[in-house]
Amino acid sequence: MSRLTAIKPEEATGAAAEVFAKIRKAVGKVPNAYATIGTHSPGALASILGVEAVLAGGSLTKPDIEAIKLAVSEVAGCDYCVAAHTLAGKFAGLSPEAMKQVRAGEATGDEKRDALVRFVRTLVKTHGTVPQADVNAVREAGYTEQQIVETALAIASITFTNLVNRVNDTTLDFPAVA
Repeated sequence: MSRLTAIKPEEATGAAAEVFAKIRKAVGKVPNAYATIGTHSPGALASILGVEAVLAGGSLTKPDIEAIKLAVSEVAGCDYCVAAHTLAGKFAGLSPEAMKQVRAGEATGDEKRDALVRFVRTLVKTHGTVPQADVNAVREAGYTEQQIVETALAIASITFTNLVNRVNDTTLDFPAVA
């Protein structure tokens, strides 16, 4: 059960109504996580959506972005984002088995994406400067420096929603992941 209040998106006014209308137009509904964020900080929600637009127009593929978000959400223990990005991963073309392996930190058979997921898990599970060998490994797998920077941006974006959902215990409005 959610801990923070959220207005019903259809009852929103002002800046919240504007950002909710954009979300509804893009995805057909306002997910509970976005309703909570937008209720309390329409600017924060608009900022995160702006980051998502930058990622969508960047050099990472949609399946790579969803793999990043799944890996981070699993490490963070955010059930809401795991559910949301498992559904998004399906629409991005990731197989159920590959998503299960990404969440578990196991190899999927896609060597390039597996290198990316290993790099992401290193970034979110360690502190301090990332070892040069880890940076070299993701480069050697075929990721550019632009993609490494965009990976950090994707991690930052999903970390924000992970944190809000962990504080809120946001009620799932996506299929739960077993």
